[in-house]
Amino acid sequence: MHPDATPPADQASSTRKAFRQLARGGRRYALPWLSIGRWHKRLLLVGAALLAGLIAILFAIGAEIAIDTHARIMRERPWLTLLIAPAGFAAMAWLSRRLFPGTEGSGIPQAIAASLSDDGAVRRQFLSFRIALGKVVLTLGGLLSGASIGREGPSVQIGASVMHMLAGRKRGRIASSRDLIVAGSGAGIAAAFNTPLGGIMFAIEEMCRHRAFRANSTTLTAVIFAGLMSLAVLGNYTYFGRTPAALAWPDGLWPVLACGLAGGLLGGGFSRLLIASARGLPGKLGMFALSRPIAFAAGCGLATAILGLLSGGMTYGTGYAESKAALEGSATLPVLFVVAKLAVIWLAFVSRIPGGVFAPALAVGAGLGSDIALLLPGEADADAAVLVLGMVAFLAAMTQSPITSFVIVMEMTANHQMLLPLMATAVVAHGISRSVAPVPLYHALAYPALRKAEGRLHRAAAPSSATS
Repeated sequence: MHPDATPPADQASSTRKAFRQLARGGRRYALPWLSIGRWHKRLLLVGAALLAGLIAILFAIGAEIAIDTHARIMRERPWLTLLIAPAGFAAMAWLSRRLFPGTEGSGIPQAIAASLSDDGAVRRQFLSFRIALGKVVLTLGGLLSGASIGREGPSVQIGASVMHMLAGRKRGRIASSRDLIVAGSGAGIAAAFNTPLGGIMFAIEEMCRHRAFRANSTTLTAVIFAGLMSLAVLGNYTYFGRTPAALAWPDGLWPVLACGLAGGLLGGGFSRLLIASARGLPGKLGMFALSRPIAFAAGCGLATAILGLLSGGMTYGTGYAESKAALEGSATLPVLFVVAKLAVIWLAFVSRIPGGVFAPALAVGAGLGSDIALLLPGEADADAAVLVLGMVAFLAAMTQSPITSFVIVMEMTANHQMLLPLMATAVVAHGISRSVAPVPLYHALAYPALRKAEGRLHRAAAPSSATS
């Protein structure tokens, strides 16, 4: 026998000991469904997911009311926008800076920054129930003012804030803070668009871009119950209705390549513009934006109002109504709609008022698809299919999340026949975009926000350490 080998008697004894320990553990956890503690944790998780979904749904209803109210005012007195937009932009910027710090911008970079930090104090600068409520109110105010912003990015920060509240429990840890933030972010997307698969893919592809996604029940539970809340309140609807448009093969190859190439260049270039603008505007304009942020926001509102008047009101809000009408064939998008919509999105972004760019990006993509369809011969159904390809191309290029983009657009249009063209377009656009903008948009915005939050904490701690 080898000197290091275990004797047969000792080996049998250790085996019996292991079986006894396993048996004791089995008796202890034979009926885990009877554990009150486990059920308490599960109910808390489900309750938080339902609450996140409910807030996102009420947010969606409020957004529709705000957009419709603004549209009604503009139909009756369109010139009032020259007063409403500057005043609204200035008010939202002031409230965000003074009363609700952490609500500015989209909300997705804030959720990503919070997930990257291990410091609870840093996370609380981005995620809290106060921030969630402020995000709702201020985004609705921006939409009421005619800003070209979306509610989907804010819904991510709202969902992450609600789920992150569970991380502060002192007794009975439900999941890690990072897992709860990722789960809440996916729940926000699922409830905002009524796209549960898109919510899961967003959690995997965007929130876990630089680390492995651990398949666990936390994210699935949050997304499922947020989706169930959406189903219970709003019913089984699709964001853009049902779009039966399809592309024949091999003729459909040319729209895929055209939309992928154009969308990749435009989306990547616009992403790079937003990243550069977030670092600071050049020259005297940049100095004015830093020294007089409220007045600068009012100026952005005035420019938005002028573009809205020149476009006949088509550039206000998310662009949802215009995109849906174009998909249904009841209206057409002007050739210059893409340029005008990009301009108002940029104005809302640099003004730093709360609001996302996710939904307006879909409108830009629809305009891009409409322009490309003019250059390609085809029937009306084929034109609608090209519009859908333009949506996924620009969204995939701007966010550099191709899987999330084609899954969300497919769920929005309830069109599974377009699955392969959507996938191919997203891949082409993503490849082109990466050569234009190497760093994805939301992560390029998240890292500076994280460093800024950490710097604030260090500066706050410095006087106390100096006095001690």
